[in-house]
Amino acid sequence: MKTPKWFLRKGFVSMALLPFSIFYLLGSRFVFNIRKKHEYVSRRPIICFGNILSGGVGKTPIVRNVAKFFDAPVVMRGYKKTKQTGDIGDEAKMLSSDNILVHVGNRKSNLILLNKQKSNTPIIMDDGFQNSSIRKDISVLVFDESIGYANGFLLPAGPLRETRSAIQRADAIVLIKRKKVHPNFALPTNIPIFYAKNSEICPYDAKEAVIAFAGIGYPEKFFNNIPCKIVEKISFPDHYQYTDDDIKKLISLADEKGAKLLTTEKDWVRIPDWAQKQIRFSALQTQIEGNFYDWLKGRVNDICKQKN
Repeated sequence: MKTPKWFLRKGFVSMALLPFSIFYLLGSRFVFNIRKKHEYVSRRPIICFGNILSGGVGKTPIVRNVAKFFDAPVVMRGYKKTKQTGDIGDEAKMLSSDNILVHVGNRKSNLILLNKQKSNTPIIMDDGFQNSSIRKDISVLVFDESIGYANGFLLPAGPLRETRSAIQRADAIVLIKRKKVHPNFALPTNIPIFYAKNSEICPYDAKEAVIAFAGIGYPEKFFNNIPCKIVEKISFPDHYQYTDDDIKKLISLADEKGAKLLTTEKDWVRIPDWAQKQIRFSALQTQIEGNFYDWLKGRVNDICKQKN
């Protein structure tokens, strides 16, 4: 589904749905506490990258950077697995294309498997901050300045999976810097904050007309940061599975306007194979300030000493 418009700002719909957020909160806390009773403790350090908002805030590129830094495996749910993505999901396919070992499916089962190996390399968990059935040794939350807490309401009135107080469970925060900061967005001052910067790399000449399309949580982030001459923007639901007919319509529109087609890497792995030669993606480069890796490596070393 597309990210609901009411997630980004308070209005009639979000206020009308607010009572249902109470039931969501009660239900989620009940599940959290039940799972906590059966918590799995890993022999190898687990670094979890998560968020408290539903929808994409730019977490997967950070996971990719950290996994490559440690040469570490990644465990993830593998959302929206299809034949087009090799039955592992678009994010998992993106990571595996960089020669990162990705384990998709039941996280606990995959952790048990990885703990049978002799390696002491940390294991990276993509998402799972709300999964209390697994003990995380290091939890890092990712935020995007342009989104902040959006309208600040819990699901379904807003995008928050948990109340803001949940941030206190995190060991650190990675904040993606933007030119425009969402109003009233402020983070706790008692948790280390590391800053990251995203850069979209357009594969076309800057003067060439481009039709940009995306099926991600917040497509405007993509549209607003592409250094290309965009003549049209087309949004699809998050994790949208493109059909041959969808792509043929996009190609026809591009021919009509004399433009090239451009999408995200996450979308590109979901388009049919025959179309991947005709459509290019904008590579997203994420740079986190250097002391983040120093901090993270120090924490991992300390945890390894405690576990062994």
